[in-house]
Amino acid sequence: MCDESKLADWARQALNRREFGALTGAAALAACASGESASNAQGPGTSLKEQGVNFATADGTMDGFFVQPQDGSHPAVILWPDIASIREAKRNIARKLAGEGYAVLVVNPYYRDVAGEQFADFADFIAGSGFQKVGPWRAKLTAEAIMRDASAVVGWLDTQDGVDTNRGIGTQGYCMGGPFTVWSAAAAPARIKAAASFHGGGLVRQDNPMSPHALLAKTEASFLIAIAKNDDAQAPGDKTALRDAAVAAGRPAKVDVYVGDHGWMVADSPAWNAEAAAQGEADLLALYEAALA
Repeated sequence: MCDESKLADWARQALNRREFGALTGAAALAACASGESASNAQGPGTSLKEQGVNFATADGTMDGFFVQPQDGSHPAVILWPDIASIREAKRNIARKLAGEGYAVLVVNPYYRDVAGEQFADFADFIAGSGFQKVGPWRAKLTAEAIMRDASAVVGWLDTQDGVDTNRGIGTQGYCMGGPFTVWSAAAAPARIKAAASFHGGGLVRQDNPMSPHALLAKTEASFLIAIAKNDDAQAPGDKTALRDAAVAAGRPAKVDVYVGDHGWMVADSPAWNAEAAAQGEADLLALYEAALA
């Protein structure tokens, strides 16, 4: 499966800054119509509270965005963003999920170098030479680093009011964040019970003992591996490798190719696909409902 290099391909095409910005705006409007905006994220009668947070890890101070229902205790979810990191598109995904009854933390994977939002959306990412900017930050995000981070995140979540520690933790990741979900589940198997990768890159890394597909046996999670159709066309053997690895590890896993292209789940991506995103959201909620009991 491909990674965010797909965005570089899009950037080299005819989308100039104005065209990409207009496309991003159209996707955002469509997302609002489907209930993905902050104002429409809550379910009926659900009130949310949100805040920026900071906490210690083995490598520094991680920051993130934490949103949860105003009242009660709820299972926690760790959201690993894509290469453009924390921004409104990701906060809105978290808000919508919180409206379904989850305490959601969107983490900043680049905290070792920078804090907070660096790009407003994908248009800003491409216009601002995002690949060059994040390259040195991203190089530090090895499997071992993400596993250290995941352990710290779980420890922090388990101390928060409104988090039900009697229920498992879920984790979901997009593009770059896809493999981070498996590494997280391997780092904290006693707590992370569900992991979802949406158009994740690098889930199958041959001859690499830290390849996510090679670590499924170290987890106690159920999995949703949602593959983009163009990623599947590029690496058709990955879905079979993932299914075979899940069977060998004895882990429940739904590994499917979706109708959307790489980036389809993210409203500010040029590949955002409303139909495929709705299916991905439904499958995610079904995973959490079944696995985070």
